[in-house]
Amino acid sequence: MATQAINSATSAEQLMLVKMQNMQQQVQPDFVVSANPLDVSKVQQPLSFSGAMTQVLDVVNEHQSIASKKMTAVETGQSDDLVGAMVASQKASLSFSALMQVRNKVVSSFEDIMKMPV
Repeated sequence: MATQAINSATSAEQLMLVKMQNMQQQVQPDFVVSANPLDVSKVQQPLSFSGAMTQVLDVVNEHQSIASKKMTAVETGQSDDLVGAMVASQKASLSFSALMQVRNKVVSSFEDIMKMPV
């Protein structure tokens, strides 16, 4: 009786493994985000998640760099555009805050997925 239960459990596990392998073969290897159809200037190949994140990081870095240059120019007296420097600083701060919010959501989602029972 016990051997029949063990054999049926083993066959059920093997059946489940075969089903999981079949599902894995059907899944596409790379998740791709399609381009925005309204953005005519950037109609190219589909954008991957890592590519999108790299572009966002580059934009945030550019905002930080511009703000830093404008603040330095105002502090050294090379420019008297204090308003422009403050706007650039706020823009850099806002873009960094938005980036951190997205990062926190991605990490939270990843943690939720890792906590799911298998």
